[in-house]
Amino acid sequence: MAQDNDAKNAMQLALYLLLDEEVSLLKGKRLDKDYFNTLLTGGDPVRDLLQWLDQGSDFRDSRGENEWPAFIEVCKSQFAFDPSKEGALIGAARLATHEGPWKAVWERFCEAPRRYPNIPARIRQSTMPQLSLFANETTHGGWPQWNDAKEKALHKDLQGLSAVPAHEGRATLLNLEKQHGKRRTLVWAELGEAPLTMALEHLAILAEITKNGLAAGTVDDLAAGYRSNGWRADEAVIRALAEVDSETDLAVVSAAIRAVYLPWAEESARHLQQVVHNSSYPGSTLASYKAAPYQDGECLLFVDGLRFDTAKRLLALLENKGCTVSERPCWVPLPSVTGTGKPAVAPILGSGQVSEEPAGYNFEPITAYQLRKTIVDKGWQFLERGENGDGRGHGWCEFGDIDHEGHDRGWKLARHLELLLEEISGRIVALLAAGWKSVRVVTDHGWLLLPGGLPKTELAACLSDSKWGRCAALKSGATSEQKLYPWFWNPDVHFALADGVSCFRKGQEYTHGGLSLQECLTLELTVTAAVGAGGSVRVEITDVVWKGLRCSVAVEGDFSGLAVDLRRQAGAPESSVLLGKKAKPLKGNGTASVVVEDEELLGQEATLVVVDANGGLVAQSNTMIGGGGE
Repeated sequence: MAQDNDAKNAMQLALYLLLDEEVSLLKGKRLDKDYFNTLLTGGDPVRDLLQWLDQGSDFRDSRGENEWPAFIEVCKSQFAFDPSKEGALIGAARLATHEGPWKAVWERFCEAPRRYPNIPARIRQSTMPQLSLFANETTHGGWPQWNDAKEKALHKDLQGLSAVPAHEGRATLLNLEKQHGKRRTLVWAELGEAPLTMALEHLAILAEITKNGLAAGTVDDLAAGYRSNGWRADEAVIRALAEVDSETDLAVVSAAIRAVYLPWAEESARHLQQVVHNSSYPGSTLASYKAAPYQDGECLLFVDGLRFDTAKRLLALLENKGCTVSERPCWVPLPSVTGTGKPAVAPILGSGQVSEEPAGYNFEPITAYQLRKTIVDKGWQFLERGENGDGRGHGWCEFGDIDHEGHDRGWKLARHLELLLEEISGRIVALLAAGWKSVRVVTDHGWLLLPGGLPKTELAACLSDSKWGRCAALKSGATSEQKLYPWFWNPDVHFALADGVSCFRKGQEYTHGGLSLQECLTLELTVTAAVGAGGSVRVEITDVVWKGLRCSVAVEGDFSGLAVDLRRQAGAPESSVLLGKKAKPLKGNGTASVVVEDEELLGQEATLVVVDANGGLVAQSNTMIGGGGE
């Protein structure tokens, strides 16, 4: 033990804590003033310093008579800083500079910046060192003011893209990425204070992809180019838009997208339309259509508006959940709308015919009621939203209306798409857990999305019986400059489809119905549980007993290494309602007891699930929180 007076005084203040220390933990340590002061302040001086910077006087008021002086002594000794004399703003400046002993404090802040919500404002109140020619992420990255200035400069550069040719815009975006990309590693990006830099990552990908146009070759060449890389341009647009919130940021990101994406999409659509006009559309007609063979134990999941790039994102989500996924590209029936495409992927063709002839030009070969009745009459299970079936025979269900969200939200669909796809993947996992051998994901059409609205093309109202965003049914005898295409369900009926990526309605950001790669080339996914995943383990939930918010569960089968969770959505771990949102391992006798966190959920429906070590669903049972199970 140190013999100086400072050490003795610090020891006297910390004596009541020292007496509780394990002797074995003190062996070999030098007990000096720093040790005793740290003991008084809780043993984590870096955390304490960050809390003081964040809380200010509230931190001091929460400390005891001896703890505040001890904290000051620790700061003086370990950080060469006196909180009582120098104050929080000087401390914030040293944190931003993070030199010497403050480097460890800065690293701790960056690990969990949201724990200290007031620190960024404290740093903004401090004076940033004058910028030099060599100012960069290393010298000034700790200052939000520097990041603000960089975002402002990026905003101006992106705004300028609205007045340049596409090739110049692409070069500018790639150069801006080199200048700003490193800022995504800074804490300010994590705190949402660098939205344009976050969007720039995807804009740079968009610039790179669209350098190579698709407007060449045959339909097969177009499809091959789009399947291999072109779809990533559509994904980049969606991901860039998902990063922005404010109207000013949206405006410049939209300007960049319109500068490089719109010409690329327009050229590929016009080329596809010209090739199809000169030969034929690669999609099937009703006369030549043959339903894909259905496998026993297969469930068809219909997702309205699952575009090619969104199907790729869904595929990645499913693989992350341990599923095995195969993909098959498909050309949708024309025109690319739900009334045409949905009945074509439903199990109503093949051995049987459509139950009635289409009436007029309403795109509906059969009504929703007739579609359901036909599916059921063919011996298929028609699963409602909350039903998973028993895995026997064949099943049909509908889930995840991306198209509805797109029509309602326009470009804001980009912000919600990830959640929609997460919900769809959860539905698929739940179906597999219910016993289906495979789930085949089918869709009716893709879509076009452009912030600020697609180009408008004129079609006089007097010429059409019905007009949608990208297609129109012309009146008998009417003529138009727009190209005409036969209807999938009746080749004697033709529709006018808008040229390029234009739209018959002004200001439409999201629409479909026309002929483009984005609208017409889709992916059909076939999903199975991975070998060794939860779907191959045989476990049965035999007992579910509630006492208030506590649920006792019993299972039978091969339950070794499995756990129990209670969720609002069976396939979504984040929807867990358990205390701590963590699955509870089953005991050696096949039982577990779990507690619901929120008493307001009493009486609401939930799904009890058994999961393996990889999170794969093994078994599930619907229940009502607080009473009964099934």
